[in-house]
Amino acid sequence: MKQKSNNIRTAAIVAASVFSGIIIGQVMPANAQVGEILKGAAIGVLVNQFGGQIDRFVNTLTGNKPDGLRETTRVVPILTVGEGAYVGAAQVSGPKNKVDVVKALARVEGSTRIGNELRATALIPISTARPGKLESLSRVKGVGVSAIIDYRLGL
Repeated sequence: MKQKSNNIRTAAIVAASVFSGIIIGQVMPANAQVGEILKGAAIGVLVNQFGGQIDRFVNTLTGNKPDGLRETTRVVPILTVGEGAYVGAAQVSGPKNKVDVVKALARVEGSTRIGNELRATALIPISTARPGKLESLSRVKGVGVSAIIDYRLGL
């Protein structure tokens, strides 16, 4: 009877250890993801809340004086293609009717070998804040990127 009780106790300890290991193993990556989610949310709030002020600041900094019709500017978030995660913000510039359509910039990265390794990062003006695959992006033509905006998070 005592042997059976010890076996049950040992099995319970092993099961609890395995379960604890599974939980702890999941908490560590989840904690890192929470930090990235908070950064993305902060950028989204920053752009939505202060986009106009940031836009005016960038225009003052660059000496840009958009006339509001032929050329206008706006600050939009930069999203990673396929993930839809916020990675930053940028100012777009172009005709008002086209800038008004831009909801975000899709950030696309690639590399190839031409001589040595060559890497490129493209920022594509798109008409959605939820990009899918590169092939299905709804590109807004006639709009360019005039500034990249970095925001230091106090984390």
